[in-house]
Amino acid sequence: MTTDGAAPGLLRERELAAALEGKGYFADEGLCTAIHLALRLGRPLLLEGEPGVGKTEVASVLSRVTGLDLIRLQCFEGLDSGQALYEWDYPKQLLQVRVAESRGQDVGDLYREEFLLRRPLLRAVQAERGAVLLIDEIDRADSEFEAFLLEFLGDFQITIPELGTVRARTPPIVVLTSNRTRELHDALKRRCLYHWIAFPEPGRERAILRAAVPGMEEQAAEGLVRAVQRVRRLPLLKRPGIAESVEWGRGAMALAEGGSPWPVALRRALGLLIKDEEDTRLLLAHAEEVFGDA
Repeated sequence: MTTDGAAPGLLRERELAAALEGKGYFADEGLCTAIHLALRLGRPLLLEGEPGVGKTEVASVLSRVTGLDLIRLQCFEGLDSGQALYEWDYPKQLLQVRVAESRGQDVGDLYREEFLLRRPLLRAVQAERGAVLLIDEIDRADSEFEAFLLEFLGDFQITIPELGTVRARTPPIVVLTSNRTRELHDALKRRCLYHWIAFPEPGRERAILRAAVPGMEEQAAEGLVRAVQRVRRLPLLKRPGIAESVEWGRGAMALAEGGSPWPVALRRALGLLIKDEEDTRLLLAHAEEVFGDA
């Protein structure tokens, strides 16, 4: 089945799951259903979950499946509407004023489209074929910033006072992610379809590892996944996500190819899985329990 460039809302749920898997993303049934409904209903998709469980990758794989451009808005504290929507090119406007004055001409309208700097949201609205818009880590932005998103998320339009309202001819596919460092406003949630991405069950994590770490044997993948599942049950400050388990597997594979026995390679590559000193000490205290049969 060829899906690149296909209308995503027309893909059946099973076809969508197969298309995602074909691009290396192994979504469970709940996530596939959420993506399918968001595409079919034209609703923004709000994804929450632990860091490293594949929230951001959903937008990336949808871009590859549909053949649409991926436009990313990375949120941070202090992000304002100008950085997300649009800004006026003041240096260019000032240059226009100086040139007109030097020639004795009328300055004219300084708020034309040629002076408009298009930021991610406006670029997504004006994309003729549509686009996949990733609004990443919305919880990192100030709560006031969410108010700027409501018009966009509700109607896929942006009001520019000097030019009027710009509406999307082809609504973008919008994916918002949050690590839940703060609670999001109800008004924003009402405009989205919501899904929580949990840590994967062992069988799906093994499939992810085999796809992401070429050459890893089945027995090694099973041992690594068992170890990761045990690590996540410890009272850690930050439990490792799929991204960390994949990197741990790649690091351990590199050490094993260099001659380290597999359990030793796992322990030596631990810095790719655990990124906190206290968590490292806690894990080493439970090393036999975690790595015993890895």
